[in-house]
Amino acid sequence: MKLSGADIVIECLKEQKVDTIFGFPGGAVLNIYDSLYRRGTGINHILTTHEQGAAHAADGFARATGKTGVCMATSGPGATNLVTGIATAYMDSVPVVAITGQVHSSLIGKDSFQEVDITGVTMPITKHNFLVKDVEKLADIIRMAFQIASTGRPGPVLIDICKDVTINKTEFKPAGVKSRLNLKVKNSFCLLYTS
Repeated sequence: MKLSGADIVIECLKEQKVDTIFGFPGGAVLNIYDSLYRRGTGINHILTTHEQGAAHAADGFARATGKTGVCMATSGPGATNLVTGIATAYMDSVPVVAITGQVHSSLIGKDSFQEVDITGVTMPITKHNFLVKDVEKLADIIRMAFQIASTGRPGPVLIDICKDVTINKTEFKPAGVKSRLNLKVKNSFCLLYTS
């Protein structure tokens, strides 16, 4: 079935059995929030008063439940406000997936409104991070992010999604248990997907 990138985000979160997301909406992630409202049955969104609170809440949720915590923020200052919580999760080996919005892929590197290289900013404090510029790669990247966050030494993974990716549509194939690649193979593809 063909889905928008925003719908794919929600479907992949459901695949990962995510039942709680902490976040603060903003322009670059509004499509994801709209999809969460339409398709997010079974996913509870906790609205925080600040993005930093979302990152810390996802960290605390992961510690308390043993599940991977999930937080979401918009581009620019929304994304940078997650940094302290992501760093805490990294230092304490807590599995967290942080989803951030990014400007349209054609505007990256042009000093656009609220454009921040959040993948560069968080590189030292994440196990891995992704900048998603192609909707066809989105589902696999989300699945990899959860695998990376929760295996080996747990820790945070950041997924930065360009706004046009949340709008664009592609064929979505739900992951089956047998179709998942093992982590070593997935890690070798990480560089291919981020280029």
